[in-house]
Amino acid sequence: MTLKLSTLAVLLGLAMGLPQIYGILKPAAFAAAVRRFPRSLPWGYSLMLLGTAWFVWNLSQESISDFAAWKTPLLGAFAAIGIGTCVFVQDFLAVRGLAIVMLLLAKLMVDTGRPSLPVTSWVLVFQAFAYVLVVAGIWFTVSPWRLRDMLNWGTANEQRVKVGCGLRLAFALLIALLGVAKF
Repeated sequence: MTLKLSTLAVLLGLAMGLPQIYGILKPAAFAAAVRRFPRSLPWGYSLMLLGTAWFVWNLSQESISDFAAWKTPLLGAFAAIGIGTCVFVQDFLAVRGLAIVMLLLAKLMVDTGRPSLPVTSWVLVFQAFAYVLVVAGIWFTVSPWRLRDMLNWGTANEQRVKVGCGLRLAFALLIALLGVAKF
């Protein structure tokens, strides 16, 4: 099953936009939830297990002839590392899990958008966003407290929450609109 770029863009736009609407309507509740996120174990377990499963599935789809004999043990080892991380590295687990999901989402975005590059240059907006996710994913993996600090700054008052949510909502709508009109 191949995911179409238009479908991915609309789904991504909706997934990014809906929380922003909540943030505009209820900035205090949104800010409180966002500040709890970096050390949230339920979010950490969910995102880390999602990232682990997605990575293992991606790896299982690859044809790695040099490592064909080791493929099954490698898949098991990577799954064990992901699950072990949930047990032994619980500090900022949600941020680390989010970083992994961001990296995998960026791969999906680039892979899905690549065939459409000759068709429309609007794909570059989508792919530039994917590379922003790559840089952010790497940065948050190396220093997860940076996301906590960014979230605390962005939720310091209701005005910042509303402006940030408004900007992110506008970008989410752009991505969804591109999915409907250009992809």
